[in-house]
Amino acid sequence: MNADISNELRDTVLKAANAKTPLRIQGSGSKDFIGQAPSGERLSLREHHGIVNYQPSELVLTARAGTRLSDIESQLAQHRQMLPFEPPHFGPDATLGGTIACGLSGPRRPYAGSARDFVLGVRLINGKGEILRFGGEVMKNVAGFDASRLMVGAMGTLGVLLDISMKVLPRPETEATLVFELGTAAAIDRMTQWSGQPLPVSAACHDGQRLHLRLSGAASGVNAARQRLGGETLNGADAFWRSVRELSHPFFDDDAPLWRYSLPPATAALTFSKHWFIDWGGAQRWVKTVLPASIVRETAARAGGHATLFYSVRRESTFFHPLTPAALTLHKRLKAAFDPHGILNPGRLYRDIG
Repeated sequence: MNADISNELRDTVLKAANAKTPLRIQGSGSKDFIGQAPSGERLSLREHHGIVNYQPSELVLTARAGTRLSDIESQLAQHRQMLPFEPPHFGPDATLGGTIACGLSGPRRPYAGSARDFVLGVRLINGKGEILRFGGEVMKNVAGFDASRLMVGAMGTLGVLLDISMKVLPRPETEATLVFELGTAAAIDRMTQWSGQPLPVSAACHDGQRLHLRLSGAASGVNAARQRLGGETLNGADAFWRSVRELSHPFFDDDAPLWRYSLPPATAALTFSKHWFIDWGGAQRWVKTVLPASIVRETAARAGGHATLFYSVRRESTFFHPLTPAALTLHKRLKAAFDPHGILNPGRLYRDIG
């Protein structure tokens, strides 16, 4: 059945390529708000779903792009395993393909790795209607130019993902979340200090008033760290970290433009706004502001990072940080190689890249 769906998808892409008809690739649509507004004829991956291969003893899972994240996580949970990068869903029907295409990772990312780190291989349709396979299902197959990981964060502009092979990990034996009443500057200093110590940290964020630190691992190591660090133990920690992952924490409640800063973790608190949500031990910082994009991005660049307009009701602005001329040239060459007719999710990343 799914082989037939793969062929149907390939035929649709080939027809669009011949007619130079733009295609809007979509799983559940839960991430349509990220990047430029989707355009073109809808190419749905919803029917291309299911776990193709899962070997718990080998810590490897292969699933079709339209497979719901919740189904994958439920299957992994039966064997006390997990997707290590703790991906956000942003909707009950979120799919694996959309997650990988957007390159999304949750609070565990600095301590376990990003979505890109756990992709072993992909099968995809390029913009010429060809089905291609990159990588494999074991780490030793990932050598040379790793085109499979190139698809992570490409927003579907380089290929229609069909199947994705992922490395998974065992769930921690135990977890505990500690809470500390600290201001922003003190919280950044504390997170920086702890990051250089042998502590079983799996998440660290600051909501403007409180530092939340999650410890994961063997019970002995977690308990020893709790005794050493102090703080108050948070009840309902799973719900709290879910709210951070899904951006449903009260900080994210309104419709103000939401910017995501990527910075060196130890960067001092930025002062153009009083209200920040700091995640990833200081490396990811969220701010809501109506300041012009040029000012927001200049502030990020001066701090050694970059800024992404993650959410905005008005979508006419450039969402992603502008590319340098050299990077823009590279992006255009990659787009021309994978999608020479510019039909796959045109403009989702940058308007000047077909």
